[in-house]
Amino acid sequence: MSIKGSEYLTIVLHSIAQSFSIPVIAGLLLMTVIIFMELGNFIAERRRRKDVKMVELTKILSDIQENSSWQKNNLCQVVENSKLMKKQKDIIFDFMNKENISKDTKEILARDILDNEEYRMKKILDKTDLITKLGPVLGLMGTLIPLGPGLGALGQGDVQGLSQAVIIAFDTTVVGVAVGAISSMISKIRRRWYEKDINYMEKIMELIVGGEVLDKEEWEKKNAVTR
Repeated sequence: MSIKGSEYLTIVLHSIAQSFSIPVIAGLLLMTVIIFMELGNFIAERRRRKDVKMVELTKILSDIQENSSWQKNNLCQVVENSKLMKKQKDIIFDFMNKENISKDTKEILARDILDNEEYRMKKILDKTDLITKLGPVLGLMGTLIPLGPGLGALGQGDVQGLSQAVIIAFDTTVVGVAVGAISSMISKIRRRWYEKDINYMEKIMELIVGGEVLDKEEWEKKNAVTR
């Protein structure tokens, strides 16, 4: 026995559920376009990174220990031959050229640069991370929404109406899972790249700051001996 007036609530609930049909399909189409654009950018970025041979930091560390002095030219070569993006290389070169500031100030500046880079990379990853979560959710919604009218059509003997609803349900499921899987792959690989980039930049900046201290100490020793 149904409660009096509950049929009106059921109608409202059904109307609300069906009203999400167009936004869900539009959202899936939009995410499909975005993820294919991101996939193109990802492939281009992968190709740029593959074309450059990575120079290990162990070589420059070995040179510093052997020569007991900071090799700025070696560091420039390490940065130039790294898999860092051009913008990141420019940031490091600009940081390297800031010589008339104290060690503490330069360390603060280095930390600020790394924080800004981490924030920029996070913004890039946020897009695919969001699609990774929303894609399957919208796919599931696109599966369930048309099944209600489809089952209603089946109850009235309209098999064609049911088949159309099932086709829409399957299509939205496939698209939702596909965009989620592709975006998840892109996010995972990019996150690994960016973590290495930040680690590489951090080590180079530590070498820059530490190398300038070595240069200063060497200069002070030479002056002391001269006196």
